[in-house]
Amino acid sequence: MDHRTRRRRAAYRRVVWGGGEVLVTVGVVLLLLVVHQLWWTNRQAREGAERKVQALEREWGSSGKGGAGEVGAGAADVSGAGSEGNGGSGSGVAGGGGASSSGGSGGSGGSGGSGGSGRDQGVPRSSQAYAVLSIPRLGLRVPVAEGVSKRDVLNKGYVGHYPHTQQAGQAGNFALAGHRNTHGEPFRYINRLRRGDEIDVETAAGRYVYVVDKTLPQTSASDGGVIREVPRSTVRPAYGYSAPGYYITLTTCTPEYTSRYRLVVWGTLTSMRRR
Repeated sequence: MDHRTRRRRAAYRRVVWGGGEVLVTVGVVLLLLVVHQLWWTNRQAREGAERKVQALEREWGSSGKGGAGEVGAGAADVSGAGSEGNGGSGSGVAGGGGASSSGGSGGSGGSGGSGGSGRDQGVPRSSQAYAVLSIPRLGLRVPVAEGVSKRDVLNKGYVGHYPHTQQAGQAGNFALAGHRNTHGEPFRYINRLRRGDEIDVETAAGRYVYVVDKTLPQTSASDGGVIREVPRSTVRPAYGYSAPGYYITLTTCTPEYTSRYRLVVWGTLTSMRRR
């Protein structure tokens, strides 16, 4: 074997070895990115969300407010809740695993006290955590913040309240968005919710109990009808409501690890307890 042949083979081995090192390095980097997204962001967001829940509970516990007793939602006056189509259609619904919309549908906004809330809750500051959402079936207890910004709300592991939709306990639609994957993924398993499951919302004003009523397995990310004051899908009109009421809407991305479509769960208010 001549010297030239040996050099060619040595060069070939160096290329193969170098290429292998590059592939291993790229694989390690990709693995670290996956670990960061699927494990570290979840851990970090969950810990932050738990601390915020505890902080809110301490704040409410030291407020010195006494409970006024529980009342049924049926006792509330819904005559001022509006009718179907009065809310704006919005630009879409925020995603749990991808892009979020900048707004939501409009009802009468969050500032009104119409119906059964019993007090004017006002409009929380943008990105302010002001409520706690609990879903017993899922073992979920997570802060609710104003807005659906990914950076300032959803990526913190919080659930976001769509601006211009109603607040908890008010006539209309209390509409929320949450991540389904990464960053705490609070809404990862809302597809497991069934009719009759309880959804609790606690605020400085009181505790509001909703019961799951309907599920829309998949709709367009631009289907703003699902978060209207009287929620009804504009893409799949067979899903939703046709009369005013006291609603809660949970939205997230579907299928998992994508942001192409939205999964929607609706519930209706059954009782409230004022502080």
